[in-house]
Amino acid sequence: MDALSGLLVGPRARSAFILRSVLSPPWSVRVQDQAPLSIVALTRGTAWVIPNDGDAVRLLPGDVAIMRGPAPYTFADEPSTPVQVVIHPGPRRTTPTGEHLSEVIDLGPRTWGTGDPDRAAVMLIGKYQMSGEISHRLLRTLQPLLVVPHDAQPSSPLIGMLTEEITKEEAGQQVVLDRLLDLLLVTTLRTWFARPEAEAPAWYRALADPVIGPTLRLLHKDPAHPWTVAALAARAGVSRAGLARRFTDLVGEPPMAYLTGWRLDTAADLLHEPDTTIAAVASQVGYASASALSTAFKRERGSSPQQYRRSREA
Repeated sequence: MDALSGLLVGPRARSAFILRSVLSPPWSVRVQDQAPLSIVALTRGTAWVIPNDGDAVRLLPGDVAIMRGPAPYTFADEPSTPVQVVIHPGPRRTTPTGEHLSEVIDLGPRTWGTGDPDRAAVMLIGKYQMSGEISHRLLRTLQPLLVVPHDAQPSSPLIGMLTEEITKEEAGQQVVLDRLLDLLLVTTLRTWFARPEAEAPAWYRALADPVIGPTLRLLHKDPAHPWTVAALAARAGVSRAGLARRFTDLVGEPPMAYLTGWRLDTAADLLHEPDTTIAAVASQVGYASASALSTAFKRERGSSPQQYRRSREA
């Protein structure tokens, strides 16, 4: 497993908020729902996405935008169009002055909009409510807004499949939508990180290195293994000093420090499962006992696993 896969292997889309918006001009929607990650695919018409800080970006059909929360942002037919709808947590829709919005039209399953559908921009919207630490490891590397244009993405049926499935009401439909959303997110991020303007994080760039890439995958795949620098160097076919130096140069920290961070991120993720004991978590991430995990967790994060779990349940 690599760190990009770790984004969705732990907390992944579970009954994610997924919606089709059909909006005819003039329209402008301010989104301040505090979702940590949102993804929007434009399937028809044009739209502008306007971050809270930064320049507006025009979207064309097939473009995909990813917004890292909780900062607000606006979608509109033109950057100058006054905001008409404000999306709050829940989601709850109001006017800019706070009145409940009653004129939004329900257009069918998971679909809402205003005005003439024949002149509308159509967007597929998915929102994650992720709180796992592995997700945070990746989220911290993302810009508040990133846009992958349609001509930069490999040929993929995902947007078409999501378009077809989003309005269905069949058995297991939410699971189907969750998995399609996951796939769209991962493929979009993978395409984004390959672009020069992405400024991909060091650990992602290092995955392409013939020595450090396989080493990272070993650590991600089996963090519970009693890895040492010598063992990793033997697997990579290089000297211990050579591996340590190359790993630090490419990733930005020594291999054992990286492994500790990955283990504790994984532990934090596992602590979200209410029926998982701390001893079981410790075993899965390479600590001999619950007390050993607690010592490392408190040293690095300032709270015990139990305190961390209670704070997330609050």
